[in-house]
Amino acid sequence: MGHHAGNGQTTRRWDFWIDRGGTFTDVIGRAPDGQLTAMKLLSENPGVYDDAAIEGIRRMLQLSPGAAIPPGRVGTVRMGTTVATNALLERKGDRTLLLITKGFRDALRIAYQDRPDIFAKEIILPEQLYERVVEVEERVRTDGTVERALDPASVAGALAQARQDGIDAVAIVLMHAWTFPEHEKMLVEAARAAGFGQISASHEVSPLIKLVGRGDTTVVDAYLTPILSRYVARVAGALSATPPDQPGPTLQFMMSSGGLTAADRFKGRDAILSGPAGGVVGMARTGQLAGHDHVIGFDMGGTSTDVAHFDGTFERAFETQVAGVRMRAPMLRVHTVAAGGGSILHAEPGRFRVGPDSAGAHPGPACYRHGGPLTVTDANVMLGKLNPEFFPAIFGPEQDQPLDRDTVAARFGEIAEAEGKSAEEVAEGFLQIAVENMANAIKKISVQRGHDVTRYLLNAFGGAGGQHACLVADALGMTSVLIHPLSGLLSAYGIGLARVTEARQQGLEVELQEAELQGIEASLTRLTGEVRAALAAQGVAEEAIGLTRRLHLRYAGTDTALPVLWDGDMARAREQFETAHLSEFGFTDPDAPLLVEASEIEGVAAEPAAEPEPSGTLAEGEAEAETRVPVFSGGKWHDAAVVKREAMAPGRTVTGPALIIEANQTVVVEPGWRAGVTARDHILMTRVEAAARQRAAGTEADPVLLEVFNNLFMNIAEQMGVALQKTARSVNIKERLDFSCAVFDSQGALVANAPHMPVHLGSMDRSVETVIRLNEGHIRPGDVYALNAPYNGGTHLPDITVVTPVFDAQGKEILFWVASRGHHADVGGIAPGSMTPRATRVDEEGVLIDNFKLVEDGRFREGPLRELLTDHPYPCRNPDQNVADLKAQVAANARGVAELRHMIEGFGLDVVQAYMGHVQDNAAAEVSRVIGRLSDGAYEYPTDTGQVIKVKVTVDRERGEATVDFTGTSPAMENNFNAPAPVTRAAVLYVFRVMVEAPIPMNAGCLRPVRIVVPEGCMLAPRYPAAVVAGNVETSQHVTNALFGALGAIANSQGTMNNLTFGNERHQYYETICSGSPAGWMNDGTGFAGTDGVHVHMTNSRLTDPEILELRYPVVLDAFGIDAGSGGKGTWCAGDGTTRRIRFLEKMDLAILSSHREIAPRGIGTGGPGRVGRTEIHRADGTVEVLAAADQTHVDEGDSVVIVTPTAGGCG
Repeated sequence: MGHHAGNGQTTRRWDFWIDRGGTFTDVIGRAPDGQLTAMKLLSENPGVYDDAAIEGIRRMLQLSPGAAIPPGRVGTVRMGTTVATNALLERKGDRTLLLITKGFRDALRIAYQDRPDIFAKEIILPEQLYERVVEVEERVRTDGTVERALDPASVAGALAQARQDGIDAVAIVLMHAWTFPEHEKMLVEAARAAGFGQISASHEVSPLIKLVGRGDTTVVDAYLTPILSRYVARVAGALSATPPDQPGPTLQFMMSSGGLTAADRFKGRDAILSGPAGGVVGMARTGQLAGHDHVIGFDMGGTSTDVAHFDGTFERAFETQVAGVRMRAPMLRVHTVAAGGGSILHAEPGRFRVGPDSAGAHPGPACYRHGGPLTVTDANVMLGKLNPEFFPAIFGPEQDQPLDRDTVAARFGEIAEAEGKSAEEVAEGFLQIAVENMANAIKKISVQRGHDVTRYLLNAFGGAGGQHACLVADALGMTSVLIHPLSGLLSAYGIGLARVTEARQQGLEVELQEAELQGIEASLTRLTGEVRAALAAQGVAEEAIGLTRRLHLRYAGTDTALPVLWDGDMARAREQFETAHLSEFGFTDPDAPLLVEASEIEGVAAEPAAEPEPSGTLAEGEAEAETRVPVFSGGKWHDAAVVKREAMAPGRTVTGPALIIEANQTVVVEPGWRAGVTARDHILMTRVEAAARQRAAGTEADPVLLEVFNNLFMNIAEQMGVALQKTARSVNIKERLDFSCAVFDSQGALVANAPHMPVHLGSMDRSVETVIRLNEGHIRPGDVYALNAPYNGGTHLPDITVVTPVFDAQGKEILFWVASRGHHADVGGIAPGSMTPRATRVDEEGVLIDNFKLVEDGRFREGPLRELLTDHPYPCRNPDQNVADLKAQVAANARGVAELRHMIEGFGLDVVQAYMGHVQDNAAAEVSRVIGRLSDGAYEYPTDTGQVIKVKVTVDRERGEATVDFTGTSPAMENNFNAPAPVTRAAVLYVFRVMVEAPIPMNAGCLRPVRIVVPEGCMLAPRYPAAVVAGNVETSQHVTNALFGALGAIANSQGTMNNLTFGNERHQYYETICSGSPAGWMNDGTGFAGTDGVHVHMTNSRLTDPEILELRYPVVLDAFGIDAGSGGKGTWCAGDGTTRRIRFLEKMDLAILSSHREIAPRGIGTGGPGRVGRTEIHRADGTVEVLAAADQTHVDEGDSVVIVTPTAGGCG
């Protein structure tokens, strides 16, 4: 690195490590003699300085304000910056043009068609980053066949026009360019010729399969790189920085992947986590210095908390969502929750909540003397953990006042009076909720992924980390906490400890076998050359480069790849993969072929020789306390020692309760903990008394514990969902997320569920109740049941529910139940995919599973199960997959059982059982409150089949109860639009939950204030053996529309899911297709417009990525786009619908199950109707056939199916 070696030990120069955050910029300077100095500055301080980073360097070099920085005094400057992240969040990047394959102009906008909040009336999707799209006449297939050759001249006009209009950045994203980039390369040349300053091509930015992720990443790169380049140039200019191989200051930037790169190579796609990445490196490296290889990072700031997991290697994700953008680039795994010092406390009747909204810097917490709301910080002031005497006096108009404890005490006093508690108890309650929220975030990155968190060190940093570290550790059963002397600036310190890295990936999608080894090695060799060249250009000497070769492997037919080290030995790679797969997913499949998804080379510059932190000598003994102050903890006041950090020399200890006062933060040592200072000057806190069990919790409903238990129950259901998604084999469960998991009380009433599919919501408890009723007295520990019977607790045959009892420790009494339901790709029947439009009897739809014992005494009954799946006139087409998915459901349930047991250990059985009741009571009260604002209404909803759904809603406002009466609905007919009773319940539950317009837990309590009347024998309560498959997917949407109509709230949605299935002996595929969402009114009377191209109401399943679809199935997706102006009109228009066109490359059977092909969905008020939908087959010979709403047909090679979705109604 020229004349200053990387370890800064040669010439008399300063090195600087800088983290430029949104609020503060942290600067650490290493003087020529190795001493470290730290400084915090406001990131924006107009009129005082232009740039905080440069100002920090000036101050450390003791230069006068505005003076130039002498280049001779600066060695290396390393920076992490949130410039890119903030530009992304605020949508302030550069104007960008997107060039994309013809037929895909809306591919990134529709993405996977799911909505972020399934209970939102008004669906809000992230704004797209590109300003205009140009469709390019070209098409390459997944095998490299060029269907339409590209003529670069065809886009010249559009490129010239965009340049003329002032657009300087272009993103180029073509189908399958991750492996066939020739067309993109031609477009790069064309864009260069047209004079674009920023050109991002997807095969360079992210050469990995998945059009949507790679496309988004490429757009982000084009959108943000110009902003970064301008910022980098400004800093480089002020420093007079030079390239690494020349004398003069060197400037490096931190990437999202945790490595450093030269300033001129810093790109938009690498900058999203530039700031937090420093924190992850800092927490891992300081944890290792403290002697721990297993570390959880806990970075708590003002508005949010970042948590990360480290077990000796950094964890990277190749698919992350940031600010509504899907990133397909290597990033350190950081999980963020909206809980920080500034999170606002909400005292709602009967239930307290914390966040997610924050008081920000202005007005800030109530104690800041700006008239702000009560926040987590104020709770700590109330409890004496933040003491105004030991906090800088920088508040008030003159910025010379201490924190305002009086206002805080008065505000907590008001809540306390209403609740009949003391102000301290209220404050501590809120703190407990915030701590549990953060602990749940840590569970998501550790426990949920199979790591035993109790063996880890909690490394706490960030401005508010020290106040909460002991409490968070206790909530997770962790017993040691590290607080580094630079914990307030650990991100900057981590940037100083990071190393220069370069990584390259290349998607391969080939099988791991002898025949492919040559190609695999060739890709690694090419990537190695690129990485070496890139590091050499950054001044890293050849011998100082360490290379790591990895392959990303996955089982054929699954979607989750795991990285393994590659040394050319296939058996060893397989063994590594199976070990990792077993620990992450809980199973292996030794017979399945392994696919190489991508190859990767990571090059790292060697570690500097200097020891980063010297060790001092220990002077043991108790630290001297300055004074003692009262602190409220664990429900009572304690006398706590106050110790200045300076008095804590290495070897000194202080036993809690105590406050350690540092320059930038307060560390709270809770009762039962002891803090000591190690030889490296780190504070290490350890639990010295076993944590008291939370037995003190009574069984009476308490507003704090209510929220804690709501979140804990929900967390268990979510953990089950993660386990199921990871261990399942089928695309439906893994990628389309067509599943739900839930927790029930001993009677089978729903306590919490992690909903992906609203249609599963209110109907799973019927499955559990059925199992309880049919097996009473015969259920033993280790038994698990399965069912899909529509007339006995199920909905339709593809949805199989697996139910597991939770016994007490003696194995005598059933305490709770857990269940998971998944949509299986095929359960037999007369059409592949089991979504047959022509069935009139339920046995034509597939295999009926009625209360089948799936596991007996801990043994999976595979033989009898296979017999059940195949011994049928229309048997399952792929029983191996059904068996694998059912095993995954059993494993997900086992996860839920283990977590419930864990909860009983922590709180005691009586408390857990009491709160299972309380959370239901709370939901019932919330729904009653909404019902009190509703009016009576009625609605008639005619359907394409000639049947009519009639509903009348009668409201008793006094009692907060409603009756939903479907009397007058048409009788069941010989079709399959009959909906079993649980489907109607699910629709009613969903509608009332949407009407609440606030986050409340979904459980059985929601339906307590609602009486549902469904006449026996009508289409909503059919009799065996009527066929029901469309009832679940179509009729459920009709019932939902009818209810929103009766309540006068929302116009009709498209009223269908457009269920398309196609298949043959080798392939079966199922998808649902979105239209736009309907317009309507909020409860306060404000109207809202619909959203284009997004799933609504009873479904939210994801679409398979276009490139994955074509890789796995013999089809070509020719077009999928939004039809402008197609939504219903009104003062508030509905969202626009879509048209999807798929061409077949093999003979297939095809089926469509849909509605609103005759009757258009209606508007509300004076709003107009939407359009009717259409399904057409375009034969290869040019003839066009129109299919009925529910129809099936055969397609040949070259035929296409075109689905035009119906659209929702307007509102006025």
